[in-house]
Amino acid sequence: MRPMRLLAVAALGAFIVAEPALAAFETRAKAAFVIDQTTDTVLLTKNADQPLPPASMSKLMTLNMVFEALRDGRVTLETRFSVSSRAMEIGGSTMFLTDQDRPTVEELIRGIIVQSGNDACVVVAEGLAGSEEAFARLMTERAQALGMENSTFANSTGWPHPNQRMSMRDLGIIAQRLINEFPEYYGYFAEEEYPYDGRAPQNRFNRNPLLKLGIGADGLKTGHTQEAGYGLVGSALQDGRRVTFVITGLETETQRAEEGERIINWAFRQFVQRRIAREGERLAEAEVWMGEIEQVGLVAPDDLEILLPATVRGQVEAEVSFRDPILAPIEEGQELGELVIERPGMASERLPLVAARSVARGGFVPRLRAATGVLIGLGREAAGL
Repeated sequence: MRPMRLLAVAALGAFIVAEPALAAFETRAKAAFVIDQTTDTVLLTKNADQPLPPASMSKLMTLNMVFEALRDGRVTLETRFSVSSRAMEIGGSTMFLTDQDRPTVEELIRGIIVQSGNDACVVVAEGLAGSEEAFARLMTERAQALGMENSTFANSTGWPHPNQRMSMRDLGIIAQRLINEFPEYYGYFAEEEYPYDGRAPQNRFNRNPLLKLGIGADGLKTGHTQEAGYGLVGSALQDGRRVTFVITGLETETQRAEEGERIINWAFRQFVQRRIAREGERLAEAEVWMGEIEQVGLVAPDDLEILLPATVRGQVEAEVSFRDPILAPIEEGQELGELVIERPGMASERLPLVAARSVARGGFVPRLRAATGVLIGLGREAAGL
């Protein structure tokens, strides 16, 4: 791919950066991952690929397995599961289920999300896979298939175990999946309380400290064990932009709440979303080899938007990268190159460019022109020109 500087498009011009430049966010979390989900832009990583004890944040993977079972028609929200003695006797946070209960899948989902019910997790694990051990193996296999390379599971609850590990990036992957793939169930994460059958009034409140702050927070899951510290997988939506983050290793609930709010405020205040090209806008011309015409326009396939530091003012600098010349035939909409945009303090952004029209293979004259061009080039090379 030969890079060509794009000078003809005034809308992209040169960076004008206001002072001060974007400062790196300093987090007290042991590990963190922050992504602007709307533009798929990673804003912050800190030990993001290190497998760590996820505590109850790993319940997001348990919920993914339940949501996939619902989508596949293996269960419905009204399906009832029995409660084993193992589920009833598990410690930690629970729904206070008994072996006389037959909760529905929907009740269990709400119990897992709002009450962080370990008993509810064991019930769905046994109901879907026969045993929690088998369910944990399925969780690990599914995580690997979803690209979660640093996740292994020994249980459905997040209970401390040497083989219960997730990276913050992997938690970010599963959080984004739950939001994008299962919008019909995502609303459960914003529920602030769920008193199952009137039991355990002290455990009916959602532990997510951000839900009541009016900052667009609508999920996902807290976690805490002595080994893991305090953690939070959170997400917030403001003016059409969604930011999702994961933090862990904090010392107190107060630190967890403060850090979550700080991250949301930083992500929405220090970055702005900008459109840099409209759908069909011609951004470059590429030479065509052996085609019925000699050039084809490279255009934006959709409205192209990127995330920029809020300190950036004016226009941005970009390059178009493509193989030159491009061999005919070419189909309209065929991806032919990339628009490469440099952003101060951030990774470069690469956006696709496509053919503005179809170009058929040329007849005798274009072929003769191409052959003549080759012969002239060989002659110049032989002459040392």
